[in-house]
Amino acid sequence: MDNAMLKSPSTLAFVGDAVFGLLVRTYLSEVERPVGELHKKSVDFVNANAQTKAFEIIKDMLTEKEMSVFKRGRNNHVGSVPKSTKVAFYHTATGVEALFGYLHLSGQFNRINELFSAIVDGMLSENM
Repeated sequence: MDNAMLKSPSTLAFVGDAVFGLLVRTYLSEVERPVGELHKKSVDFVNANAQTKAFEIIKDMLTEKEMSVFKRGRNNHVGSVPKSTKVAFYHTATGVEALFGYLHLSGQFNRINELFSAIVDGMLSENM
């Protein structure tokens, strides 16, 4: 068992939140816009509703182990849920963050990029 699998779902989600946020900010940095506008766009990607959509895009791509990590994160007890989202969406978002945290901590950077590219492609095609 790799060391990343030994981390708690909360820790994986904590790391994954930063990883996912950095991926979004890096992606948005390719667009020349005022920083305030970039920040607003990043918030559109990094929220429970968007991360639930992200999961729907990548769920069929996940390995058994990745799905297991996602489920551990999704099923983890969370203290409180923001009023702006549904409880189920918040849990799904936590699962996505746990998955990205696990992949980062286990050094699977190519896999992170593969999944994130699929998310971006799926979200862009959805908005067209």
